[in-house]
Amino acid sequence: MKTTDRSSLIALPIIVVVGILVALAGSQGGSSVAGIPVFAVVVGIAFLIQWLAFIPAFQNQTERFFDITGSLTYITVILVALLFSVNLDARSLLLAALVIIWAIRLGTFLFRRIHTSGADGRFDEIKPSFIRFLNVWTIQALWVTLTAAAALCAITTLNKRPFDLVAGIGLVIWIIGFAIEAVADAQKTKFAANPDNKGKFIQTGLWARSRHPNYFGEIALWLGVLIIALPVLLGWQLIGLLSPIFVALLLTRVSGIPLLEARADKKWAGQADYEAYKKRTPVLLPKVG
Repeated sequence: MKTTDRSSLIALPIIVVVGILVALAGSQGGSSVAGIPVFAVVVGIAFLIQWLAFIPAFQNQTERFFDITGSLTYITVILVALLFSVNLDARSLLLAALVIIWAIRLGTFLFRRIHTSGADGRFDEIKPSFIRFLNVWTIQALWVTLTAAAALCAITTLNKRPFDLVAGIGLVIWIIGFAIEAVADAQKTKFAANPDNKGKFIQTGLWARSRHPNYFGEIALWLGVLIIALPVLLGWQLIGLLSPIFVALLLTRVSGIPLLEARADKKWAGQADYEAYKKRTPVLLPKVG
């Protein structure tokens, strides 16, 4: 067995255990259905969807439906949480709407992108390995669980409070983050679609202020979700605090920025314009002025 396969085999049960622990924590003080906490139910659904989708994906050696499956999972768990939770209020409905809007926007964007390009290079070495490919789908289940944890806790909790100033601040932050992510994605898509830009890197628009403005927007919008949810989270439901932290760590330390920076360096390292761009442009936090 290859070292990478062995590592994935070790990581798989750890990921599942973390998911179970999050399910237990987020279930405290929440609604139940047939005696089972709704929060735990939706976490189980998130993992089940990924594992079911993995089967045809591995058989056909394709990653084309990976991102859209993730987005559909977000929408599914939010709708199930709404369906089986009691005493839904404005905060719950707002959080559900924000997560669904984000999931639809990003899911359709990523789905169109991969069907235009035909493949996602991140999966080239992973797809042939059963355990590594399964691991990626399982990580996506944990991604859904942790990033949506704050919203799911707030929707399912029995502790309800009126919509307040804190929630309003969170909404403003979400809107800013969502707008930045959407605009950055649109700018890069338009840039890549221009034949004159073939082999070039984008350094205009929001990309002149940050090398990864879309990731900044992603982190900001999940921070907004947490701020909206925070006033009603009690005890172990504060596991929702991990939501923007997890997103930030994953994007800046694991699967986002490190991979893209390495890929960009491989293409353009040594070129004067690229080195100048890296020197003057922050990695994540947009420069002002």
